[in-house]
Amino acid sequence: MAALNDITAATGRVTAREARIRRMYSLRRVQWWQPVVVFLALVGVWYLVANYYDKVQGLPFLVPYPHLVLKAAFADPLFSPQLVQDLGNSTQVALTGLVVAIVIGVVWAILMSQAKWIERSLYPYAVILQCIPILALVPLIGALFGYEFLSRVIVTVMISIFPMVSNTLFGLQSVDRAQRELFTLQGAGRWTTLTKLQLPAALPSIFVGLRTAAGLSVIGAIVGDQFFQRGTPGLGVLIQVSTSRLNGAGTYAAILTASLLGVAVFLLFGLLGRLAVGRWYDFG
Repeated sequence: MAALNDITAATGRVTAREARIRRMYSLRRVQWWQPVVVFLALVGVWYLVANYYDKVQGLPFLVPYPHLVLKAAFADPLFSPQLVQDLGNSTQVALTGLVVAIVIGVVWAILMSQAKWIERSLYPYAVILQCIPILALVPLIGALFGYEFLSRVIVTVMISIFPMVSNTLFGLQSVDRAQRELFTLQGAGRWTTLTKLQLPAALPSIFVGLRTAAGLSVIGAIVGDQFFQRGTPGLGVLIQVSTSRLNGAGTYAAILTASLLGVAVFLLFGLLGRLAVGRWYDFG
């Protein structure tokens, strides 16, 4: 920024690029403190509510103080190691289910993009899969596939696959008609059109679907974990156990950890999206 000021002082002019850079730095300086203020306000409200349940209601485990939640997460010799271990287990389930959902969702969308009759035949089942109440299927999934890792992954895939299908299909079908006609005039086949035109043009929509599916995959891992309590436990089991023991600080620590896991996966795919298509598309 100092070099930019020196150049401007030497030339006496501000170019359009320099003006954009100045606006960018100005917005960053203005915006960084806003989430911090909201965070501090939320923590303040949390302390007030916790004080009410502690002093007035006499039920401190329902809403524990934030510093007790942090202590449980980082300084409790019994709870903290279990939290880290369960976080790793839930992360493994969420990422495995997300990878499977990505592969199936992209292939599903590609098939539907090839012909309208294929889309009319397959897309209703994607909608049905999205609308099925997953909790109603959990007992059936457990009876068919057991109550361990595989069933957790299946639940994760079912919850997170629809954004991949719908966003990928939207991106593949949003290719400019003139570009598609140009490929047709050049005699390009379906495979060439798909790999050279449709998939590159669909990347922004695919990454939007990835970010949405990434957050849903964590929800799927927690939901599956709470219902399939055999095998290797994760954060869902830890939340239930902490709640049954009236360990409010542990319950909130596990819930916040699950939320931060979802945010981390969401931000990871947001970063990948900016790296992949950030030059040509404003990928927020």
